[in-house]
Amino acid sequence: MAMNALSEFLFPAPPSLFVNVMTVVSSAVVTAIGISEAKGKHLQYSKFWNTNTAPKSSSEQFKISSRLGMLFLYTPAFIAGAVSLWFFPNEDRRILLIKSALTLHFFKRDLEVLFVHKYSSKMVLDSAILISLSYFSSTAIMIYSQHLSQGLPQPPIDLKNIGIALFLTGIIGNLYHHLILANTRKGGETGYKIPKGGLFGIIICPHYLFEIIVYFGFAFISQTIYALCFALATAVYLGGRSYATRRWYASKFDNFPNHVKALIPFLF
Repeated sequence: MAMNALSEFLFPAPPSLFVNVMTVVSSAVVTAIGISEAKGKHLQYSKFWNTNTAPKSSSEQFKISSRLGMLFLYTPAFIAGAVSLWFFPNEDRRILLIKSALTLHFFKRDLEVLFVHKYSSKMVLDSAILISLSYFSSTAIMIYSQHLSQGLPQPPIDLKNIGIALFLTGIIGNLYHHLILANTRKGGETGYKIPKGGLFGIIICPHYLFEIIVYFGFAFISQTIYALCFALATAVYLGGRSYATRRWYASKFDNFPNHVKALIPFLF
C-alpha cells in the first residue's frame, strides 16, 4: 500500500542495476555517518576537525587549509552539473531543472567559500576526500537517474513547481544564515561565538535546516527514488551534525540558552 502511494509521486525504479544499488549504498553510508556524528565520531572539519580520538595522532594526519578543503568539497560536484548542462543541453524540462538547480547550488557554495566564510582551523584531508566524493557522486547519479527516467511513466502528481519553491527557499535561507555566521566574527577574530539573528534565536543550525530543504527541493523536482532517498539520508546526516553542534556549543558556553534547539524549532 505504501509503495502504491509512493508511485503517485515517484518515477518507477530505473532499468539500471548501478543506480539501484547506489541508491541503497550511498543513502546507507550518508545515514551511517549522520548517526556517527550524533554519537560524537565526527568528520574532521569546522569546529570538529581535531575532536576525534584516532589511531593516528593529530600531527600524523595530513591537514589542508579550510578554504582549500571547502573548495575541494564542492567544486567537483559543481563541475559535474556544469558539464551535464554543456554536453546535454536539450533534454526535457525536468532534467534541465534538476541539472540547473544542482549546478547553482554548488556554484553558490564555492562563492561562499571564497567570499563569505571565515576560517579558524584546518581540515583533515581524509574527511575532505570522503565528503567531496559524496557530493560529486550524488550529483552525477541524480542527473544520470533523471536521464534514465525519460520514457518511464510520469508520476501522476507533478511536484516540480513545489520543488522549485523549496529549492529557492532553501538556497536563500542557507545563504542568509551563512552571512550571519560570517558576521559573528569581527575584524581579525578567530574564536567561536554563539550566533544571533535569523533563526539562530531558536535553533543553532538553521543553515543545516535550509540545506535539507534544498535537498528536498531536488527530490521534488526530480521525483526519482534516488533523489528522495538521498534527501532523507542528508536529513539524517545534518540532523546528527546539528545535534553534535548544539552539544559542542553547550559544552563551550555556560550561557548557551536551553531553549535553542539543534535543527527543528521547539522540537529537536
